Amino acid sequence: MATGRTHRPATRSRGIPEATVARLPLYLRALTALSERSVPTVSSEELAAAAGVNSAKLRKDFSYLGSYGTRGVGYDVEYLVYQISRELGLTQDWPVVIVGIGNLGAALANYGGFASRGFRVAALIDADPGMAGKPVAGIPVQHTDELEKIIQDDGVSIGVIATPAGAAQQVCDRLVAAGVTSILNFAPTVLNVPEGVDVRKVDLSIELQILAFHEQRKAGEEAAADPGVVPPAVARKQHSADQGPDGDVPAVMPA
Repeated sequence: MATGRTHRPATRSRGIPEATVARLPLYLRALTALSERSVPTVSSEELAAAAGVNSAKLRKDFSYLGSYGTRGVGYDVEYLVYQISRELGLTQDWPVVIVGIGNLGAALANYGGFASRGFRVAALIDADPGMAGKPVAGIPVQHTDELEKIIQDDGVSIGVIATPAGAAQQVCDRLVAAGVTSILNFAPTVLNVPEGVDVRKVDLSIELQILAFHEQRKAGEEAAADPGVVPPAVARKQHSADQGPDGDVPAVMPA
């Protein structure tokens, strides 16, 4: 979820809803795949299916961009790629700093999709002095003492936080004080930011818990339809109850 505000991109100044902005990357990903296959045009139904939305919503979203397609022909793929990229600000270079180069931070540094989408990893930063100078994805890690100077020298406005939860707020405060106005937060905590700063939070554990909820619901529906079926979650609990603290069957079984 986004909190706070930041400098206004062109999309918001023209009144494009946040929900539409959130779907633009989905359209861009589907359009890029079509472009790579040299597909010249695409219908709203085909593009909507590829993006995972309904066609009426897609046409409404594109109307905010001034794109209405051509009846009987559809949308020009290359033009839409350019138009959405421009609206998202991806036609310019965005320097990004990643703070916290543990397993997750290193994985983000090695992600090849940043450069192709208009983002340049300007610096990798970690609080561990032992990490300083070590290359990750070809970029030498720098100590957090250099954070403010790096942000100023590279004109960084986007920061990625991949630190433990306990360090995230302090890192966030330093990023904001140094001039960063947009933050992508992977730390499992809620950040407090002032007006003028946007935060997007990515929490993998929450997504897994939501999936677990749906799995439990589906198992419950199956059990209701067939009383003889033991839901997997219940079966696992029953199995655990029959085992000792180390996973072994207790030596003395209850009478």
